[in-house]
Amino acid sequence: MTEFRQAAAPLSGRTAWARRFDTPLREFLRTETGSAAILLAATVAALAWANVDARSYEALWSTDLSIRFGGSGVAMDLRHWVNSGLMTFFFFVVGLEARREFDMGELRDRRRLLLPVVAGIGGMVVPVVIYLLFNAGRPSAHGWGAAMSTDTAFALGMLALVASRLPARAHTYMLTVTVVDDLVALAVITIFYSEHVSGPALFAALVIFALTLLVKFTRVRNGSVYVILGVGAWVALFMSGVEPVVIGLAMGLLTYASPATRGDLERASDLFRLFREQPTAELARSASAGVAQAISPNHRLLQLYHPWSSYVIVPLFALANAGIPISGGFLERAFTSPITLGILAAYVLGKPVGIVGATWLVSRLTRGRVRPPVGWAAVAGGGTIAGIGFTVSLLIATLAFQGERLEEAKFGVLAAALLACVLTWVVGRVTAMLPKPVKVRALLGTAESIVDLSAPVDPRRDHLRGPEDAPVTLVEYGDFECPYCGQAEPIVRELLADFGDLRYVWRHLPLHDVHPSARLAAEAAEAAAAQGAFWEMHDVLLEHQGDLLITDLAGYAENLGLDVERFLAHIEEHAGTRRIEEDLESADLSGVSGTPTFFVNGRRHHGAYDIETLSAAVRTAKARAYASRVGVSWRGSA
Repeated sequence: MTEFRQAAAPLSGRTAWARRFDTPLREFLRTETGSAAILLAATVAALAWANVDARSYEALWSTDLSIRFGGSGVAMDLRHWVNSGLMTFFFFVVGLEARREFDMGELRDRRRLLLPVVAGIGGMVVPVVIYLLFNAGRPSAHGWGAAMSTDTAFALGMLALVASRLPARAHTYMLTVTVVDDLVALAVITIFYSEHVSGPALFAALVIFALTLLVKFTRVRNGSVYVILGVGAWVALFMSGVEPVVIGLAMGLLTYASPATRGDLERASDLFRLFREQPTAELARSASAGVAQAISPNHRLLQLYHPWSSYVIVPLFALANAGIPISGGFLERAFTSPITLGILAAYVLGKPVGIVGATWLVSRLTRGRVRPPVGWAAVAGGGTIAGIGFTVSLLIATLAFQGERLEEAKFGVLAAALLACVLTWVVGRVTAMLPKPVKVRALLGTAESIVDLSAPVDPRRDHLRGPEDAPVTLVEYGDFECPYCGQAEPIVRELLADFGDLRYVWRHLPLHDVHPSARLAAEAAEAAAAQGAFWEMHDVLLEHQGDLLITDLAGYAENLGLDVERFLAHIEEHAGTRRIEEDLESADLSGVSGTPTFFVNGRRHHGAYDIETLSAAVRTAKARAYASRVGVSWRGSA
């Protein structure tokens, strides 16, 4: 068994060009978790550099760099090129991720939009109020914007490192909250921290952006057009005096996300088949373009820019801005500074109070109809980690302060990030010590899960293995000729053996464009089902995926003891076509385009399907089902 599990571990392939993109969150988190360590290293390097040789540190980042065309151009020092130039790409990635969440993630259910919006606003208003309490009547009150915004990338990365026990949906919930956070923060930068605004230049930026909208609605796919328009809008905003990073977020929000459709994948398969038959440069370009067009622009751009943003741009921003010469005198001044204390209290206390309080208030006012997708311990952990305000907070601090005040603000931001990580670790440890039933509810909550499966499982219609009343249902859309489905079959068998309260459903998705015998095999399975032998034929077909001709199928029917004449007549009359077409229609409605695709209790399973990954998904679904039952019972008794 150990040898089998080791071999199965990397299983994640799918047919129909479907080494598919992960969820709007998991691919994002995979990058953020790794980049958090690099960002931390860059911050330490900046602090070390500034304390070893502050003069060289400032000399480098104060170096002027200008780009000119004829008599006009843009001139800034290196630090501002990083803060206003490269960080535009960071906010572009934030906008792409926000749009993916809106199109494909938790926010695709528009009813769930209210909670993260209110929580995000609450998580900004309370910290600002706390900061102003420390700085009321002082000139430093102008820097309130530095105490409000969470660093999405750093916070999610550190959440995965210091609180790994929190469920994946805690990361999802925090992502949706911080999306609101980023939108409001950029609005604050644009409105309150832009000085000497030039009306004509701002009007030019608005005209360019309007032209971008027009180009988008005319469905122009040439990326260079959007690059030219984006650069033009950035330059116009820079000339206007408005912080130009806002254009990055706006361009990202315009870029739609959608799963690859089966029709697009079939067209890509046809183009590749033409290239294989006649490998010319022209057909190679057509095949490449067909594959690229099957994937939404959001997926393509996020895959291209997200690693650069996380591994290069944000660490470079930290290196350019986090350097503070620290001495005994500086620490004494900082810990008595209303700027430092205001930022520290705003993030460490204000963020969790604002996010948890706003979430509780919405749940209370809606009488539980709107609840967080996770338990209150997970909400609390998300609230404490939101105290990491690194990137945007430092950016606003550089706009609001100078000299010693800027150093005090930076120190407050860095100290708050450290304390936020410690508090989140404490929340995770305390939650882990709770009794199991309480811990399950505290982590997973009782909110209903988003259901991705369009056609609910019907025991009277669907092919089932396992008890009908099982708390967890695993649905697979499969193709009998798909090699990945063949690899997944022993995994499913082991799951059924390990979990006695799991039911498994097979639905047909024959991909005839890549598997010419798949449709015939599906017809054969339905012909066997007419004689009460669906699962026996299902197992045989997956064991003999390379032998699916009609003569092979007749031999399998004979070996199973079926009425071969009736079996062949059923296939010849296409008696199973209606049933297969119903499965195909439900697959399309559920956004399924490749095989195998799994759903656990109606929610789509993304990523690998080895025994460890699927077992974890099943255990989580069982825990959520249990928590929901306990929650219903508790509310009923109350």
